[in-house]
Amino acid sequence: MTAAIIDGRAFAARIRERVAGHVARLKDEHAITPGLAVILVGEDPASEVYVGHKREATVAAGMESFEHRLSADTSEEALFALIDRLNADPKVHGILCQFPVPEHLDERRTVARIDPAKDVDGLSVENAGLLATGGDALVPCTPLGCLMLLRDALGDLSGQEAVVVGRSNLFGKPMAQLLLREDCTVTVAHSRTKDLAAVCRRADILVAAVGRAGMVRGDWVKPGATVIDVGITREAHPGRPGKTRLVGDVAFEEAAEVAGAITPVPGGVGPMTIACLLANTLAACCRAHGLPVPEGLTA
Repeated sequence: MTAAIIDGRAFAARIRERVAGHVARLKDEHAITPGLAVILVGEDPASEVYVGHKREATVAAGMESFEHRLSADTSEEALFALIDRLNADPKVHGILCQFPVPEHLDERRTVARIDPAKDVDGLSVENAGLLATGGDALVPCTPLGCLMLLRDALGDLSGQEAVVVGRSNLFGKPMAQLLLREDCTVTVAHSRTKDLAAVCRRADILVAAVGRAGMVRGDWVKPGATVIDVGITREAHPGRPGKTRLVGDVAFEEAAEVAGAITPVPGGVGPMTIACLLANTLAACCRAHGLPVPEGLTA
């Protein structure tokens, strides 16, 4: 393999360390402790794991962790009453509701109830608008993490031709906006794109986020391109019967023979998500108190 491997685990650890340093200074110099509130509705096993990881990372960074567990039959009225209390609580600087929620609850309405200044998942219409218009948005954590990895790997992104495969509100659209802000020339491709392989082959920066294992083949990659693989699929392990493995949207071995740099799955983009959640909570705290947001931790 010729591509340099972009180590998301190591980079995320450095981000978490930087966040913890800034949190310590906020405590020492201003007697302020950033607080993150996480709401979990129901007992989805995967969500339980994610919430546990978030709690551990929050505490390790020196922040306050406020965890609220609600039963699966919680009404929208009760959920919104809790969000309203958290919106009004000065000790809480970031709020997220772990998705998915039970079917009787609406995710869009839930996000809309969260104060945009505390929307550390960056999912609100207000934050999407700020991102699109160049304002101080709280950016969704995964695209923010990808941007940080790209800056670290490439430095100045200005003038690069970038292709984002995937147009979701959660990732594809904000990723494209972030790359535009970096002065890239950006194409958003998707399942209806004509000759998708040829479009991908133009990219200096290729970001794949479609949720289809191994869809992006090695011959879709421009020689020397930087490839960011956001996909994650669990599939049967071909060499170990009864076992599974995690794979991305990019056929890794093929692409690594062509690309200049590439993120692995696992160990690439994934670890950046929680690191950026901490960075967003720190940013929200600083803005709430009229303090400058540390450089390099936001878009």
